[in-house]
Amino acid sequence: MPKEARPGTGEQAKQHALTQLREAILRGDMAPAQRLVENELAEQFSVTRASIRAALIDLAAEGLVERIRNRGSRVRVVTVEEAVAITECRMALEGLCAAKAAVAATEEQLTELADLGAAMSKAVADGEPMTYSGLNHELHARIREISGQQVAVELLERLNAQLVRHRFQLALRPGRPQRSLTEHLAMIEAIRARDPRAAEAAVRTHLAGVIDALRA
Repeated sequence: MPKEARPGTGEQAKQHALTQLREAILRGDMAPAQRLVENELAEQFSVTRASIRAALIDLAAEGLVERIRNRGSRVRVVTVEEAVAITECRMALEGLCAAKAAVAATEEQLTELADLGAAMSKAVADGEPMTYSGLNHELHARIREISGQQVAVELLERLNAQLVRHRFQLALRPGRPQRSLTEHLAMIEAIRARDPRAAEAAVRTHLAGVIDALRA
């Protein structure tokens, strides 16, 4: 890192390390159970070990990192049953967001959701599961944002961060994108119809399908 780009020390350095580490875990650059060695990370991100340690404590609070007594830290492994439990919580929170989005969305936002649905359909037709997975993630995030339910949004962001590995695995499972596409298009249709009950029901149906796929 060029000298002028160094993040400095203290809170600025910790935030720099926190952002970089979080993004690396969410991209899948750091695998579940991978050891996180403070000296190596400090050198990689040009910060002190103290900054790395503080960032790891924050990531442990977010559920992304596991700190093991006398053994340091590692990327936390989320079991299938825990992923199911998290998805059950998502059903309530994302259903709420979809219902609110159906009422709050502007015409421009409704068009944006339709465009996302069309892009998802194209990705499935073209056999591009990772493109579809990214659009899937974007759709859910956009619905949360449109809802304006900030408490639910913050809770969901924390929950969803723990599901990254499982999301990638499901995206690559043969036939899964085709099945989930129909569920996502139903969510979009209900929100565009400004039907909050149907929107919530569509989200619950979709996430029940996710749970079935996780357990398969």
